[in-house]
Amino acid sequence: MRHWLFKSEPTTFSIDALKVCPKRTTCWDGVRNYQARNMLRDDIHAGDLAFFYHSNCTPPGIVGIMEIVSAGYIDHTAHDPYSDHYDPTSTAENPRWFMVDVKFSKKFKKIIALDDLKTYPALSNMQVARKGNRLSITPVTPEEWQQILKIAAHDEV
Repeated sequence: MRHWLFKSEPTTFSIDALKVCPKRTTCWDGVRNYQARNMLRDDIHAGDLAFFYHSNCTPPGIVGIMEIVSAGYIDHTAHDPYSDHYDPTSTAENPRWFMVDVKFSKKFKKIIALDDLKTYPALSNMQVARKGNRLSITPVTPEEWQQILKIAAHDEV
């Protein structure tokens, strides 16, 4: 099992939106970055866990946990001309974009803000805390995962 951080703008798709999906599960579609696509296609597997991160908001930060419940598969929204994620260069024969299915696991009582993450030495190398990081999906080390769980547990006391 590996750990990840998935970013989403809460005005587009929030952890609360995931929580009310049928079976608390949906596809994570619309990723249009090749590095993140490669992770979805090759590295992220059913059973992995991910932090749900709200981005482009005040404050940005980790708001909960979700489980990856499928391996990567073709992002069908790339083939739908009515979708915001349409890409005419992606075809069924030569798919360009991939997605996974995710399931709500837990919402934290308090957001773990990016500024707070940066204050922990154990999280200093975390990709989301690096200046200029724009990837919507990043790996999380086991040590980073455990540190964030400790922070979340402390916030829930």
